[in-house]
Amino acid sequence: SAASAIRAAEASRPDVVFGPYGSGPALAAAAASKGVVWNHGGATARLARPAYPRVVNGESPAYRYLAAVLETLVAEGLGEGSEVVIMHVDTGFGREVAEGAAVAARRLGLLRRSVTFRPGRARDVLAQVPAGDVLLSAGSFDDDVAIAQWDSECRWRAVGLVAAGVGELRHAIGDRVERLYGPCQWFDDGTDDPADGPNSEWFSQRYRDANGTEPPYPAAAAFAAGVVWQRCVEEAGSTNSIAVIKKLEGRKMAARDRMQHFDAWINPTTHQCQQTIYMAGYNGQPAEKDDIFRILAQVPPQDVEDKDAPNACKLESYASTPTYEQ
Repeated sequence: SAASAIRAAEASRPDVVFGPYGSGPALAAAAASKGVVWNHGGATARLARPAYPRVVNGESPAYRYLAAVLETLVAEGLGEGSEVVIMHVDTGFGREVAEGAAVAARRLGLLRRSVTFRPGRARDVLAQVPAGDVLLSAGSFDDDVAIAQWDSECRWRAVGLVAAGVGELRHAIGDRVERLYGPCQWFDDGTDDPADGPNSEWFSQRYRDANGTEPPYPAAAAFAAGVVWQRCVEEAGSTNSIAVIKKLEGRKMAARDRMQHFDAWINPTTHQCQQTIYMAGYNGQPAEKDDIFRILAQVPPQDVEDKDAPNACKLESYASTPTYEQ
């Protein structure tokens, strides 16, 4: 389990602990940890103070994933009063994504209805899905594949899937990708020139050499988290976790270092990373065979930030935070 793994990792008193991928495992690991966890794979707003005072977040919360899809569609002409159907898996991740989409729908004047399904069982509820203009789904990858395949039998104006921003979906459903929208984390276009660490071309080639496949976005996120940690260690002159955190709080991360359009920063109160969220759609005119996405919109970090989070956070004192140094 994630909890037992984090306890085993911390028993050796490492300089740094990076958390697992997935909101559920990341929450379990943070709850079991006695030290500081760098979270690069749990895209949840729940990993914040005061409940989780020793977590450094490198991802924006999933709360914004499908909300940004609706904002993009409205900017493209989706009118007030349009009907939005929100499907979501009955897990913490699914509920968080759906809640963000529902809040955005209300703000944008869209009508919304919800359908909930159990993990891996999206197919079981497809007959219950009402008609509408836009279909949104937050489930597992397999759930999103099932919904994307079913979508070909219907005529939605647009379909927003959490999985639509990863290349694996195209491999699973073939050319049935028109009208699909989704959030994406990074693009390996080889044009970045980071101030810290190697560029995406270097990373992608090393990943291919080691694994024989193209790097997925969780691998890129994990690598970027390691680069940021290393930079903070260099500036602190120590691997002491508190010294590193002090260098991290309020830290600005240049857009070019993260292969994004806007600079990101770490909120010193919540330890949440405020970064760009991208919306991608199918690229009907790819320059290369793997050029399957086109950027539809990029949401600036200041529009993603949860303005209520700082008031809800209660900082743990440095004296109460365990620290390791070798």
